[in-house]
Amino acid sequence: MVLRAIEQRFHEVFPELKGAGKERVFAVRAPGRVNLIGEHTDYNGGFVCPMAIDREMTIVGVPRGDTKIRMHSTLANQTVAFDASAEIAKDGPPWSLYAKGSVEAMRRRGKVKCGFDCLADSSVPLGGGLSSSASFEVATALATLAANDESLDRVELALACQWAEHTYPGVPCGIMDQFISAMGKKGYAMLLDCRDQSRRYVPLDDPNVKIVISNTNVHHELAAGEYGKRRAQCEAAVAAIQKKHAQVALLRDATMEMLDDARGGGDEMDDVTYRRARHVITEIARTVDFAADLENRDYKRCGERMYSSHTSLRDDYEVSCTELDILVEIARGVQGVYGARMTGGGFGGCIVAIVEATAVEKLTAAIDAEYPKRTGKKATTFATVASAGAGKLEWRPSHVV
Repeated sequence: MVLRAIEQRFHEVFPELKGAGKERVFAVRAPGRVNLIGEHTDYNGGFVCPMAIDREMTIVGVPRGDTKIRMHSTLANQTVAFDASAEIAKDGPPWSLYAKGSVEAMRRRGKVKCGFDCLADSSVPLGGGLSSSASFEVATALATLAANDESLDRVELALACQWAEHTYPGVPCGIMDQFISAMGKKGYAMLLDCRDQSRRYVPLDDPNVKIVISNTNVHHELAAGEYGKRRAQCEAAVAAIQKKHAQVALLRDATMEMLDDARGGGDEMDDVTYRRARHVITEIARTVDFAADLENRDYKRCGERMYSSHTSLRDDYEVSCTELDILVEIARGVQGVYGARMTGGGFGGCIVAIVEATAVEKLTAAIDAEYPKRTGKKATTFATVASAGAGKLEWRPSHVV
């Protein structure tokens, strides 16, 4: 929804605010993201390589004279109200917990002197692994700061929003989503070290190259329980490696030689645990190499690493699904596609592909033709570019307030 349409909707939801004063209105945005490579490496202390996309959460609001917050979600078509003068309760519709957690994180930092009325609208696809939740959290935190004429260091902002997701909806996410939403850079991907939070921006501004995302539009119910199993299997692999290599605290510290040494004759580590650790160790290396290839504009090598990543996620980590595999197979058959892989936690969601700009239409057409034949479903495919991170919009409404 463009800003003028958001403005009109704001007027419909909060008609009593008309005439309150244009100078008081604020608007903020926070993008979703796609992870180009580096899956299931974050909780193992490894590297990820995301970029902010041109789909985002936008919040338009007006400060209040008290500490009450009213938020209307256009996607849920619901309005919630809560008070930020004391600890905010973890109740209400599930979508509202992401916002409440972010406001509470700002309240605990002494950033909430007044509340606000706001409308939240998002163009980030829900449930596709493109960080609609992180974009909502970051945008809500920025809206809270804007309403209170406050600011916050971006690293602290991202960590506060991660805390919000852990504490309110109760999702044990890593740091990638909030970091890239808060600190993305136009024309760049981010190589993020999930252990020490250091980051390096890698150019992704070639007009002849596009990033294409295709959503399977499925999400298999296995996901939540399997995620916990994978984490436990990684921890078991670390414990086995530590028997011979005590310095290994996380799989980030391990090499394939150490893993093979820990496996021994096969009795010390079962095959499943071994394959889980093999994915993580090789994926961390692929991610670092991918960033170097991207910097050198070697898109062919980038693509090869993406295909290798998908194979590893499918066979070693076992978090892919039939629909994701089919989309990758379709992409592999289109001339001009450098590489493709599943992105996100798995068991559904999206694939991401790096593609010659002239091949975007061919890839989209191939997916539209082949995917329904093989799955009975429709995929949603779009091209995107590396976009800027979250920020305040310089905008004045025409008549909303």
